Amino acid sequence: MSLLSLTCSQSIYFSTSPPQHILPTKFKNFPFPSTSSTRAATLKFSPFSQRLLRNGNWVSHRNRFHAKSADSEPNANQPSAQVSQENGTVSSSSGNPSTSFLSILCPLLKLFSGGDPSQERNYSLELATSSLSTLARLPWGSKALSDNLYSEEITTLDPPMRLQLFEFEACPFCRRVREAMTELDLSVEVYPCPKGSLRHREMVRRSGGKEQFPFLIDPNTGISLYESGDIVNYLFQQYGKGRSPSTGLLESTLFTGWMPTILRAGRGMTLWEKARQDPLPKKLELFSYENNAYARLVREALCELELAYILHNVGEGSTRTNLLLDASQSKEVPYFIDPNTGAQFGDYKKILSYLFQTYSAATV
Repeated sequence: MSLLSLTCSQSIYFSTSPPQHILPTKFKNFPFPSTSSTRAATLKFSPFSQRLLRNGNWVSHRNRFHAKSADSEPNANQPSAQVSQENGTVSSSSGNPSTSFLSILCPLLKLFSGGDPSQERNYSLELATSSLSTLARLPWGSKALSDNLYSEEITTLDPPMRLQLFEFEACPFCRRVREAMTELDLSVEVYPCPKGSLRHREMVRRSGGKEQFPFLIDPNTGISLYESGDIVNYLFQQYGKGRSPSTGLLESTLFTGWMPTILRAGRGMTLWEKARQDPLPKKLELFSYENNAYARLVREALCELELAYILHNVGEGSTRTNLLLDASQSKEVPYFIDPNTGAQFGDYKKILSYLFQTYSAATV
C-alpha cells in the first residue's frame, strides 16, 4: 500500500454507525448518534459541519455517505461538501493535486529514511532535522490557546472519556489534527497506524469502512470523523467553546505542513519489521506537545512500533502542566511512562532505546 492510499485520495463509502457485529469489542458500546437524539441544539457546529445536518438532526446512521477527501484539496479550509436531502449523501467534488506528489514522495522518503530505526543514530542530525521541522510549523502546535487573550473563551477541561485518534506521525494531515489538540489542551488516546499496521488499521477499516487517516472517534458524543479539516472544525466547536480554528492552521498544511514529513525522511510512516504484534495490557503515556523537536522523535518511534498511548498535551500555558511536574519534577518534554513495567524517563534517547529494546518481537 502506498502513502497515496494512506492520505485518502480515493473516494470512500462508510456508514456513521457500522453494524455492531463487525466492530472490535472496544467500539461496540459507542453511543452512535441517531436522528432523534443528537440535535444541533446540543452540539455547536461550524457552518461547514451544519451541512451534515438535516432538519436539525444528524443524518441517520442508516444512510451511507460518499465523500472525497478534503485532504487532497488545494485549500482544505474551503468546504465543498453538499448534502442531498433525498438520500443523505455527502459528496465533495474537487481536484486532488497532492496525489501525484505523494506517488513520487513515498518511494523517495523510503530511500532516505535511515534504515532500521532501532540501530545507532546520528542524534545531532536527528535533532537538526526535527528542529527545522519545528521551525516550519511555528506557531502551530506549541502553545495551548488557554494562555492567550481568549483564555476566558478557550479554557478547556478534558471530556469525561478520552478522544481516540487513529493516525500516523508522518502524515501532514494527521499533524494538523495533533496541532489542534495541542492548542485545545486535550488529552487523547492515540492509535498509531503506520504503513503495514497489524492491528489499528483493521480497527479503522471495521469501524469507519476505509483505511483513511486521520480518523477520530469521540465516545462522548458518538461522533466519528474522517477528514482532517472536518475533525479540526469539530474539535474547536465542541471543545473550544465554539471558536474557529486558529488563523492559518487549516490553510498551512498544504505548504509548511509537508516540511516535517520531508525533513524527517518519512520517519513515523512505516511499521518496524521487528515490532511486537500483541497489544499491551495498559497504554503507555507520553507528555508532549506537537511541535516539540525532542518529543517528535519519540512519537515517531511509538508509531513505528504501533504502540497505543495516552498523549498528554502540555504546550505552553497548558492546564495540565502540574500533572507533568508531579510526575517528573520538571516541565521538560517528552516525559514517558510505561505502566506495564513501571519505567519512567525524561530523556528522549533513553526513551527511544527503551522502546526498541522492550517492544521488539525478539524480547517477547
